[in-house]
Order: sequence, then structure tokens, then C-alpha cells
Amino acid sequence: MYQDGVCRLNQRSFSKCIEFSDTNYQLAQPDDRTATFEYLCDLYNYVDASIHVQFSFVNRRADPAQYARSFEIAPQGDDFDDIRAEYTGILQRQLTRGNNGIVKTKYLTFTIEADNLKAARARLERIETDLLGYFKMMGAAARVLGGAERLEVLHGVFHPDGELFRFDWKWLPTAGLSTKDFIAPSSLRFGNSRVFGISGKYGAVSFLQILAPELSDEMLADFLNTENGIVVNLHVQAIEQTEAIKRVKRKITDLDAMKIQEQKKAVRSGYDMDILPSDLATYGTDAKQLLSKLQTRNERLFMVTFLVLNMADTQRKLSNEVFRAAGVAQKYNCALVRLDDQQEQGLMASLPLGQNHINIQRGLTTSSAAIFVPFVTQELFQGGGAMYYGVNAKTHNMIMLDRKRARCPNGLKLGTPGSGKSMSCKSEIVSVFLTTPDDIFVCDPEAEYFPLVQRLHGQVIKLSPTSRDYVNPLDINLNYSEDENPLALKSDFVLSFCELVMGGKNGLEPIEKTVIDRAVQVIYRPYLADPSPEKMPVLSDLHAALTAQHIPEADRVAQALDLYVSGSLNVFNHRTNVDIENRLVCFDIKDLGKQLKKLGMLIVQDQIWGRVTANRSMGKATWYFADEFHLLLKEEQTAAYSAEIWKRFRKWGGIPTGATQNVKDLLSSPEIENILENSDFITLLNQASGDRKILAERLNLSPDHQKYIDNSEPGAGLLIFENVILPFTNPIPGNTELYKIMTTRLSEVVEGGA
Repeated sequence: MYQDGVCRLNQRSFSKCIEFSDTNYQLAQPDDRTATFEYLCDLYNYVDASIHVQFSFVNRRADPAQYARSFEIAPQGDDFDDIRAEYTGILQRQLTRGNNGIVKTKYLTFTIEADNLKAARARLERIETDLLGYFKMMGAAARVLGGAERLEVLHGVFHPDGELFRFDWKWLPTAGLSTKDFIAPSSLRFGNSRVFGISGKYGAVSFLQILAPELSDEMLADFLNTENGIVVNLHVQAIEQTEAIKRVKRKITDLDAMKIQEQKKAVRSGYDMDILPSDLATYGTDAKQLLSKLQTRNERLFMVTFLVLNMADTQRKLSNEVFRAAGVAQKYNCALVRLDDQQEQGLMASLPLGQNHINIQRGLTTSSAAIFVPFVTQELFQGGGAMYYGVNAKTHNMIMLDRKRARCPNGLKLGTPGSGKSMSCKSEIVSVFLTTPDDIFVCDPEAEYFPLVQRLHGQVIKLSPTSRDYVNPLDINLNYSEDENPLALKSDFVLSFCELVMGGKNGLEPIEKTVIDRAVQVIYRPYLADPSPEKMPVLSDLHAALTAQHIPEADRVAQALDLYVSGSLNVFNHRTNVDIENRLVCFDIKDLGKQLKKLGMLIVQDQIWGRVTANRSMGKATWYFADEFHLLLKEEQTAAYSAEIWKRFRKWGGIPTGATQNVKDLLSSPEIENILENSDFITLLNQASGDRKILAERLNLSPDHQKYIDNSEPGAGLLIFENVILPFTNPIPGNTELYKIMTTRLSEVVEGGA
């Protein structure tokens, strides 16, 4: 094995290995599935007789104890340790129900013959580039494995218990060892003709006897859908086209000779010479059809060996595993036959090295070989800072992802009333709070986040005409804008604020905009010279600066502001008196009333923008959850501000999420439509019929996808992350404290309060 991933199998054989990811083949649109199948046929046709191809599918069980520990949230000695323990318990229960303890990997190993290593490397690189291109067309991420990575894969097959692989190229010269010494199992025993021993376990290799007249593209997926380790290998060797045609013609000639012999026998015996043995007639027809395919269609002939390697702790468990795999074969009218006296060769042929030691082959055409589609359904299981987002409804595996890794982490949660939008937001808030140091802001128009925020010791800011919680709309920090002068962006906010105050269909006149901008420059001058909290301007300062200009346009704006400065709606004419620096801040705007709600939502967004800009300089992310998002999209000013947030937050470390009922709200104007286009994380819960059709068209949802958002249970639907679409459920046990502080069902809220 060389460091660049080239493996020398013998004097003239060299191989390289590509690891590729899964795609959502089984849930894709029919046209997309057909396209994937055709690209796979093209890949097979690209491979000539000098290239041996091996598809390897390795399901390996990770160390269960170590794997479970990776989901533990360490206690920190504060008031949230009981929630951490409960949350960890939920994760570990989901882990035991799914197959996340199984590490599923897919490889394509290709082997060539060459006179020397230099010639082999040059040709292998050309083939590698072409094969990577085919995977890209099929929508599967693929990469070439280096030497150490290939050794780790081989080590994983030889050590099915998930033993840690330790290796460094520097150790080879000093230790006097070869790469084989680092991957070899502790023991191998081949005394039994049908079973072998490996590292304290038992294994058996079987081959697939293809008897069915037609094959299904789901067979391979069923083999791999197991709760235990299994290794499936598909060795494919192309036959030169002229040689393949010659072979088939020779077979037809042999069959014709046999047919003549049968006819002679019939004449001698005195019965009709057209009466032939049924097998002879069937084989003759099949051979002629095969010849026609090879000569008239884009088909080639391949010799295929399909091997299944099962391993288990005891011989009884091994028999059960082999029986289960044989049941899958039987389902598709095939047979899984244990190799007799060839277990050692079978084990070697099951390693992703690109060598087939089993001379049991079945001839298949291109389309027949490609029916073993190597794709099933994608999983989202990222490491590092990934958070829990529910369970894959198809595979029952946990969904763990990190939105910060997305090209654009902006998110949307769409669903009918009662579909679980708020619950989904709260679940994500808990994950962020417990597993990251990030700040979280919530815009709460229905006052339903109070129990959660209170339990997490967050700050609920109740904005209403009678509230004593005050937020100053003119708050600013020196990092408010990318420019050196933060006033330009703040002035734009004040213009939007005044536009809402003034009302009218045409917005502000140009002169009115000028006098407002002039007033903004005046009122912030003392604060920018000496940035102390007592010098932060309030609305009455803006009112005074407008009045001091003594021109009609300024007076008109000042008169409109009177109601909010000295009138009955003066809730925003105060300096901020609440803990806006808390990690978790919830703005409760339910009781603002119709006149103030539009202003309140605009001010909340500006406060969040201020925190995002301050956090950016500290390298901290800021999450923003806007429930009932459609309220923000109704007014031109708040909608424009929201669209701006969805465009700019990413660069500043902000992660916004909007929850709304109808997707039509997101398509009301081209500007708002950008919010949908700029969201790489979308949760689709139960959808109304009209919205379902719109989403299917906009997000390219297949009929199979749409089933998951049609009359779905609360908290279940589709999760879209970049180009991955997964059906999911996010069950939170009703007997947990987490559920009680998150639920919005009236009966449960009343019971909890009682």
C-alpha cells in the first residue's frame, strides 16, 4: 500500500479506491431515478475489459459504549443539569432504536494491470477523474481514499468490533513492519468448510445465485438494511464487446446443434420434429435476445460475482444473520448459497482491494448489472457541533446536523396550525442552549415561549402599552455596520420606523427623508463622541431635533411622532431597562395592539441586528427565531427588513429561522421570495393541499416526498438541508419536563399550570 492510495496487489495488478456517499434514490422523482440509472449504465459502459470494478458496501458496528458517550452532554453544576440529563436520555433512547451504531460506507475499487508503478499511477489517475465525474452526475459526493484511509477500511473489516485503528507511515521503517501488520486480525481460523473464525467472532461468505427473470433496484438496499454488520461486494468484470458477441454466437450454435440432434431423434422415433424440450427452446430464445441487445442497443456483457459476508459473536447468531440475508434473496426469487471450502478466498474477495478470488460468475448486460443501484436514501449524521433534529422516518436513524456548516444557514419552518412549528423551534432552542455558547433571540407574537425561556433563566421582554419593560429603538453599538460610520445603517432603520409611523401609501417624501437623516446625525453626535449609556438618544431627542429644523416637512414628521413620544403609545420613548445581554432573550409582543405591533416587530429585528453585530466581533453566533413569521411579511417595511436579514445575517454569524403557516406568504413579492431562495434549512410539516403543490414545484418534491407532508402527525414531515431531503419525525416523550415546558396545546398547558 502506497501513501497516495495505490495498492500493489501482485507484480502487475494495481488498484485505487473511491468512497462515495448515498443519495435519495428511493425517494427521488421518477425522472431523477431514471437519470441515476442511466448514469450508472454509462459508468459500467465506460469500464473496459482491462479494468476490474468492485463495489463494496461495508456496514460496521461502532463501539456501542463509546458511541453512546458521544451523545452525552456533560453536567456543569448549574440549574440546567437535570434538563441536560433528560435531553441526553432522549438522544440515547433514539440511538438504541435506530441503526446509528452501524457505520455504513460505500466504496468503488478499480483495478488495472501495468508493467510498473509509474505507468499504473498515470492510468489510475485518468480513470479516477472520469469515475468521479460519473458520481458527480449522479449527485453523490465522492473522494479518492489515501493509503492510510484504505488501510483503516481494511482494518475495519478485519476488526468487526470497531477496534481503534492506529497507524503512521513513520512507524514502518523503525518498526520493521509492513502495512499488513497494522490491519491483520488477532486470529483467523479456516478449519470448517462453511464457517471461519476471525478475532473471536464467526464469519461466513455466501454468493448470490441469480435465478429471477427480472431484478429489482431495491434488492441491494434490502441487503444493507440490517441492524448488524454485513459486507456486500459486487465484482464486475467487463468482456470485450467482440469477444462477448463471439461467446453468445458460439452458444447459439451449440444450441442449434442440440436442436438438430433432438429433431433427428424425433424423426427416428416417429413424432413431430417441432416438439422440442422446453429448456432448449427457452435458452435459444434468450440467447438470440441477448445477441440482439449486444448488437443493436448500447449494452455490453459483464461477468458479475455478488458476495455477502456476515459476522456474529456466536455460530447461532451467524446462522440467523445468514438466514435473514437468504430471506432477502428469496424475496427477489434468488438464492444465497454458502461457499463450500472457499471461505478464505471469499473473505479475501470481500476486502475492497479490487481482486476477485471466487470463480462463480453470472453474465449480465449493462442494464441488468446496473439494477444493483448502490444508492438508497441519504442520512444526515454530521459530527462535531451537530445537533439533534429528530429521526429519519425511513431508516429510523437519528438526524444530527450543524446548520453553521451550510452554505447559507438561514432556516424556515412551514406547516399548518397545530403541525408542530413552535414545538420544532423550541426543540432547536433547547439544543442550541445546551450544546453551544451561542446567543438566542425569539420574536414571540403569541406569548407561548414564556415557560421555556423562564426555565432556561432567559429574559422575557413583554412589550405593551402598559408594560414596564422598555426597549429603546434608537439603541446602537459601534459595530452596528461594516462601515466605520455605523450611522448610515441606523439611519436606514430610523427611516423605516418613521415610514411606519407616518403611514400612507407612498411612504416618505424625499425631503422628509432628508430631514430625518439630518436629525439622526444630530442626536447621535454626543453618544459617538462619548459612548456612555446615559447619552444614548431616545425618541423625544429625535422629535426635538426634527422640531428644531423649523421647516414644514420636519414638523410633519415630528407631529406624527407625537403619539409615540408624549402620547398614549409612548412605550418606545424610554431607554432600555431590561437585560438585553442575557443569552436567551424573548420579545413578547402579543399585547402591543394593532398600532404598535408593526413598530414592535421592526424594533425587535433592529435589537437583534445590534446583538448580531456585537457578537460578531467576539466570534459568537446569534440565533434568531421569528414565530408567526407571516406577520413580519405583511408590512412592507418589516418585510424588507426581514429580507435584508436573510441576505446579510450569514456574514455576521447570524442564524435566522422563520416559522409560518402558509408558503404563499413567502411568494407575495420577488423581494420576499428571496427569503425562500436564501434558506438552506427548511422544515416542512403538515401542509394544506394548495401549499403542498406550490412546495412540490418550488423544492422539486417527488410524490413519495409529498406523502410525508400530507395529513402528517404533529412534529413529522420533511427536513431539507442544502440538497438533502429527508422524511423525519421528532418525538419528545410527553412525560418529560422538556415536553411540559415546550407544549402549546391548551389542555396540556392548563394541566401543567395546575
